[in-house]
Amino acid sequence: MTDDTFDLQTRAINTLRFLSADAVQKANSGHPGLPMGAAAMAFTLWTHHLRHNPRNPKWHGRDRFILSGGHGSMLLYSLLHLTGYDVSLDDLKNFRQWGSITPGHPEYGLTPGVEMTTGPLGQGFAAGVGMAIAQAHLAALFNKPGHEIIQSYIYAIVTDGDLMEGVASEAASLAGHLGLGRLVYLYDDNHISIDGSTDLAFTEDRAKRFDAYGWHVQTVDDGNDVEAIDKAIQEAKRDPRPSIILCRTIIGYGAPKRQGTAKAHGEPLGDEELDAAKQNLGWTLEPRFFIPDDVLAFYRQAVDRGRELEADWKMRLEAYNRLHPQLGAELNRRLAGRLPDGWDAELPVFPADPKGLATRAASGKTINALAPVLPELIGGSADLAPSNNTKIDGSPAFQKDSREGRNFHFGVREHAMGAALNGMNLFGGVIAYGGTFLVFSDYMKPAIRIAALSHIPSIFVFTHDSVGLGEDGPTHQPIEHLAALRATPNLVVIRPADANEVSEAWKVAISRRNGPTALVLTRQNVPTLEHSNVGTMVDKGAYVLKDFGEPELILMASGSEVSLILEAAQKMHEEGRGVRVVSFPSWELFEMQEEAYKESVLPKRIQARLAVEAGASLGWERYAKSMIGIDHYGASAPYKVIFEKFGFTVENVVTKAKSL
Repeated sequence: MTDDTFDLQTRAINTLRFLSADAVQKANSGHPGLPMGAAAMAFTLWTHHLRHNPRNPKWHGRDRFILSGGHGSMLLYSLLHLTGYDVSLDDLKNFRQWGSITPGHPEYGLTPGVEMTTGPLGQGFAAGVGMAIAQAHLAALFNKPGHEIIQSYIYAIVTDGDLMEGVASEAASLAGHLGLGRLVYLYDDNHISIDGSTDLAFTEDRAKRFDAYGWHVQTVDDGNDVEAIDKAIQEAKRDPRPSIILCRTIIGYGAPKRQGTAKAHGEPLGDEELDAAKQNLGWTLEPRFFIPDDVLAFYRQAVDRGRELEADWKMRLEAYNRLHPQLGAELNRRLAGRLPDGWDAELPVFPADPKGLATRAASGKTINALAPVLPELIGGSADLAPSNNTKIDGSPAFQKDSREGRNFHFGVREHAMGAALNGMNLFGGVIAYGGTFLVFSDYMKPAIRIAALSHIPSIFVFTHDSVGLGEDGPTHQPIEHLAALRATPNLVVIRPADANEVSEAWKVAISRRNGPTALVLTRQNVPTLEHSNVGTMVDKGAYVLKDFGEPELILMASGSEVSLILEAAQKMHEEGRGVRVVSFPSWELFEMQEEAYKESVLPKRIQARLAVEAGASLGWERYAKSMIGIDHYGASAPYKVIFEKFGFTVENVVTKAKSL
């Protein structure tokens, strides 16, 4: 390397450091330590390895980069600006300000070039595993010798905090088992967390830990050594295992009083310390946000290079399409996110049946009815496939030696499963779902929240939805979980009443591309209802299932309790009362409807309203005057006994309704 080249490289790295530190200082808020310490790692990856096109951030052939330590967001924003994304210098100057596209932590869908929302530590790490799963699956299906169209690497910068979080351990274990070789993580090993040295709480040998997971592990002693980092990334890309490169860095590098200390982590350096850092590294003090012309020109080479990379990929795709027209058409459809014409014609219709079946069983039947016409539909469960009914018949499991498999064994790793689903769906070309018991949605709530915040169309299948699961008792019986999920913005929660509502719920979930869906399903059998008058109307959120005479009272319920209120309404009608029965599978979908429709289902003139649901009553007051719910934990007993003891009987519904 010539002296001029070395000088340009050094100044390019310092530009990252001080753009980031200047933005944090101007905002008087943020985290300068990570960008200053990890700048050389980021420089090496982005200028030597990352395949991307700043002028088309959604080009599918690109590599993916995740800043899992999202608190260091200014490092990513600086990279995006310098390499030519639609992130201006003014955007950097508006870091963390109202209306800016440079929020405190990266947000997918807001800032061009941000691949996923990060900040809650471990989420980026685990979602990257999901991206690598989707890459491997699509590569197995579509790549042909000499025509490897799906080639993306998944890169991330991960931190001490990421590695401390349990979700990262779950995901790392899964990635090692699956041998996801296109996963390359750079570990910002700076030995500092907010409380101080990581020696306070984090002393295991991280290299040995990841070696035990089955990862390819390398160590770079100097996190500012570009050549060593470059060589390590090259080695990682050649290895068939997922890779982690432990780069020993110094948080807040260059700041004379704060580097290597917790004070560099999460607060501005202050003008005096910032100027001292610039003097220490030979940087101009003024103006702030200084970018040398030759440095900007160097980084902006990414624009032409990205254009060429995408053009080459498109040429190879065209050649692939000519040689493999059917596969090419299918690949293009899937990458574009288009559903096959008439796919929903395969949704099953179930005959009315008083004995019925569990809605989890109806879900399994629906999955398998759709699987032949929706080859992108893939999924599994957290070691509960026979209980969740998530298996696609006739397909192998996705494993190291069967990447084409559509069934996923996530293991007892609910949190990693949720995050991996997000990564799979973000990568594209697949519609990924995952199942567990509703009570264990607690274990994956952070991933659910990221999906909702980021508008990721992940499908979460939750079975064993109430005290109706019976003898397993209160540890496994969800009470507060529906209320918690319903409180999550942009998450559509659907609790179907019967098999036909399940079928329609899957239609909603698959059609919905702007956010996640939670399907909430029973363990126990429920009657398959007669829908001959109106059909199911799950997409409306709530609908009139049946009017018994001219209604003066409304009974409403979701899920397994709908058949209960039907019986109660019939009994009250026989006693001369006019009763409307409303099936209410989804509050969120109902709130999306026009006021005229909502009035037609729940007319304001009828204020005598009773809601019935085997879960916490919180929230139902917006629709009903009174509620039969469960605001306490459950019990271990056969489910019919539990329902009787907790008041989910025709007699209690009738008594309660008559009191309104």
